[in-house]
Amino acid sequence: MHGTPHVVSDVMTHAVATVDRKASFKEIVRTMQERKVSALPVVGGKGQVVGVVSEADLLPKEEFRDSDPDRYTQLRRLSDLAKAGAVTAGELMTSPALTTPPDATLAQTARTMARARVKRLPVVDETGALLGIVSRADLLKVFLRDDEEMAEEVRREVVSYLFPPPSSSVRTEVRNGVVKLSGHIRDTSLVPVAARLARAVEGVVDVEFDLSEHERSV
Repeated sequence: MHGTPHVVSDVMTHAVATVDRKASFKEIVRTMQERKVSALPVVGGKGQVVGVVSEADLLPKEEFRDSDPDRYTQLRRLSDLAKAGAVTAGELMTSPALTTPPDATLAQTARTMARARVKRLPVVDETGALLGIVSRADLLKVFLRDDEEMAEEVRREVVSYLFPPPSSSVRTEVRNGVVKLSGHIRDTSLVPVAARLARAVEGVVDVEFDLSEHERSV
């Protein structure tokens, strides 16, 4: 019944800065600075994503360089100590990379990012080849949808399904992403269902109701 959700390919960035396994520490830092990103996919010979190198992977180098003897105890994991001595992307990267397919919904991708506590995900095809990258900021683009576009989707996918005329008369308005349904309906028990479906429309911030039940004829 419900419309097709927006998917990762709708919002991802197609032009992606990458490095290969042999990229030097300095090259990685320079690329991050020039492209104003905090992480880079590491790609293999056929374009497959083999890992991701981030600022967090680079920072142990600075800690290791510090002359404070207590720094060794602060590098709690052996992996941090190994990365402190690493000099190439292949040694520094986190592997395997956490990725997402282009047809994943924005909700699925947001959950993946939240659970893994990452800011972005490489987007790959079925072979693991890089197609783009999606960030937290990209996922928020959906909230820039036009109000009338969302109103039309709510009318089509929610109101016409739950409150069809002539038994109901419902007006649908959207302002700043907030949906308001007002009018008369035959069965107010459907309001919670309408709320759930309307909130599932991409870009909806909240849902308000001013609905009353038609008086039944005796």
